Amino acid sequence: MERWIGRLALVTGASSGIGAATAKALTKAGMITVGLVRRTERIYQLKQELPNDVANRLHAMQCDVTKEEDILFSFRQIEDRFGSPYVLINCAGFSRNAIRLLQPNNTQVLRDVIDTNLLGLALCSREAYLSMKKRSIDGHIVHINSIAGHKVPPFNTVNIYPASKYGVTALTETMRHEMRLDDSKVKVTSISPGLVRTEMTPEEALNCKLPMLEPEDIVEGIIFVLGTRPEVQVHEMIIKPLGEKC
Repeated sequence: MERWIGRLALVTGASSGIGAATAKALTKAGMITVGLVRRTERIYQLKQELPNDVANRLHAMQCDVTKEEDILFSFRQIEDRFGSPYVLINCAGFSRNAIRLLQPNNTQVLRDVIDTNLLGLALCSREAYLSMKKRSIDGHIVHINSIAGHKVPPFNTVNIYPASKYGVTALTETMRHEMRLDDSKVKVTSISPGLVRTEMTPEEALNCKLPMLEPEDIVEGIIFVLGTRPEVQVHEMIIKPLGEKC
């Protein structure tokens, strides 16, 4: 991680769960970290959990990743204040549990899932990559995917969530090919966790007391892929809790 010290990292969805744990870890590792969040007060709460000399490197930028105008404005503001990002971690995710795919009047929920998990991720990645390319930065983009992006879990209420994550799996490879054809040294990695104990954990999983990961387990994977040599790219990392059936 030494080569990232003093460099800029962006973390979407940094207000809770994996995103919050990631923002704290990258800041502790010496990066200047900006959390792109809807609720900026959550970032200020995170700062209280860090020593003052570390907390000074953690910043908040209000951004709803379902709105392109928010994304474009945020990236302009970030470039003006901090310069170009070297690392982007796409942690923002959405899943509305207890809403089935084949039930009436659920269109807005379906749109919210796709707009957050897939389109928002694509737009943030696009803007980060274009900024890196403009300044010849050999950066790294990491998508927090899901094992639901490789196999649909046997729950009754995950609605369009697996489809959005399958999309992230395909989008990661699409980006990799485009970057390769661009002769770019920017890396892209998909990290697919199993069940993680966050605000999005399905109630069915909690009720069944299934094996679960903690957000910090996923952060360890992020730190690992960021720490690989410039000549090494981890395409996909799957992290499961011991004993998971899926």
